[in-house]
Amino acid sequence: MILIAAGVVLAAVAIGLLLGLRARARTAAGERARIARAERLRSLPTFRSALRRRVLGLSGILILGAVATLAAGAVAARPMSSQTIQPVNTSRDIMLCLDVSGSMSEVDVEVLSVFEELLDGFKGERIGLTIFNSSPVQVFPLTDDYAFIREHLRSIRESFDYADEIPEHWVGTLNGDGASLIGDGLAACAMGFDHPDDERSRSVILATDNEINGASIVTLDEAAAYAGSNGVRVFALNPVEGKDADVSAQLARAAESTGGQAYGLRDTTTVGDIITQVQKQEATALKGQARVVWTDTPNLWIVVLMILTLAFVVVVWRVRL
Repeated sequence: MILIAAGVVLAAVAIGLLLGLRARARTAAGERARIARAERLRSLPTFRSALRRRVLGLSGILILGAVATLAAGAVAARPMSSQTIQPVNTSRDIMLCLDVSGSMSEVDVEVLSVFEELLDGFKGERIGLTIFNSSPVQVFPLTDDYAFIREHLRSIRESFDYADEIPEHWVGTLNGDGASLIGDGLAACAMGFDHPDDERSRSVILATDNEINGASIVTLDEAAAYAGSNGVRVFALNPVEGKDADVSAQLARAAESTGGQAYGLRDTTTVGDIITQVQKQEATALKGQARVVWTDTPNLWIVVLMILTLAFVVVVWRVRL
């Protein structure tokens, strides 16, 4: 566009020169005003002064018009500037860990409702979901897209209304021997956190009845020890709180060994207490992927064009073209 504007200016100058040469040729051919003593008029100081002002005015109009045309070309060319932005997310990481074994089928819908209530209390935290039975499966990784999280929680809750076929969401959770292998499930949830070298607040909210059926690769205590060694705190939701003292005590010990705590699923303060405990941990910054953002920056050229246009109008009015 700037080259086009320069071409327009050159064309205008060329046309002006051509017209000037044609006028001079007609004058040389005798087409001139017949005024007696014209040479004496041209020698008068006032005439020369007026002529100089006229020449300066016309030169100013030409220069201003040319520069204004170039400025207009610069505006039309849409000048842009680049800026490198690296988003920083200050938040905590939370992995929801859900036991989908047969013994939990009656309470998992209730657990998912608790998960959704927890979601209402978090702002900006990254949340992921892993489900397990005889083998663990990650449903979605850590994300702060809460609409996406709600959609998947709702979809999994609806999957519990199955009759014969195993729901699509549970594919991959029955690849091991046994059922409700809690140690393997908790270990997989603790391994679901990214950026292992960064000091971040990491929490697992584990929902299970701790009724193991089969031999797991790692025990619950070993999985809790692994989580604790990686700075992951475990908060357990126990649907059988008060029914089996030994099972509840084992689950509570495992959670407390990581710095977390166990809660009864139906306790009225469970959701609020977990949110409070998670938010007590300091949120830390996580740098996202740097990206280059291009934006239009024609402001300077627009101002220059406006000034030149105003000056052009003023000079034309003064010269009285």
